[in-house]
Amino acid sequence: MPSHEFSHVTTWVFDLDNTLYPPHMRLFDQIEVKMTDWVMQALQVDRARADHLRAYYWQTYGTTLAGLMREHDVDPGPYLNEVHDIDFSVLLPDPSLARAIEALPGRKIIYTNACAPYAEKVLAARGLAGLFDAIYGVEHAGFHPKPDASAFATVFARDGLDPTRGAMFEDDVRNLAVPHALGMKTVHVAPMPAPADHIHHHTDDLAAFLARLVG
Repeated sequence: MPSHEFSHVTTWVFDLDNTLYPPHMRLFDQIEVKMTDWVMQALQVDRARADHLRAYYWQTYGTTLAGLMREHDVDPGPYLNEVHDIDFSVLLPDPSLARAIEALPGRKIIYTNACAPYAEKVLAARGLAGLFDAIYGVEHAGFHPKPDASAFATVFARDGLDPTRGAMFEDDVRNLAVPHALGMKTVHVAPMPAPADHIHHHTDDLAAFLARLVG
């Protein structure tokens, strides 16, 4: 993987969940349980129906929250507080990843479909606090989630970044399509590759990938 492909990059954009920690730590499993419980209580449906609706909302709108807001006019604040009230002790610090991120030239930002206060807790648990110039959650995009193009436009305008000089790291293949179209370098971070025209690189080891970029 030639580092010169990233020599123009001045802003490094990182997703959070299953990107800045590996899926095997299973943090998001806790959130999924919380989301299902919330849907059950809010919509007065059983668990099977709640799981079905979550899958439908995720596929149709990008996130469960987006579907709940669109179809049920749900207030996002209480929902985000509840589903992110979880145990972060399953996350372990990653000094190698911290060193690799710190060594990147230019700005480093987080852009997640979760909320910023939750992102700060994840970063603290991973030993990555203080390494990023900005943290953007779904609230900063008017609660419009990735992969919605308007969500990217809102966050990128707020940050003032030039996509043609940016790189995006994501575990969800869908969320790399718009960055690619905007001219960003795209890196799929996941255990297994998912070949697509809008993915430039894949890695199952983000720390090692970044370390190769900075030599």
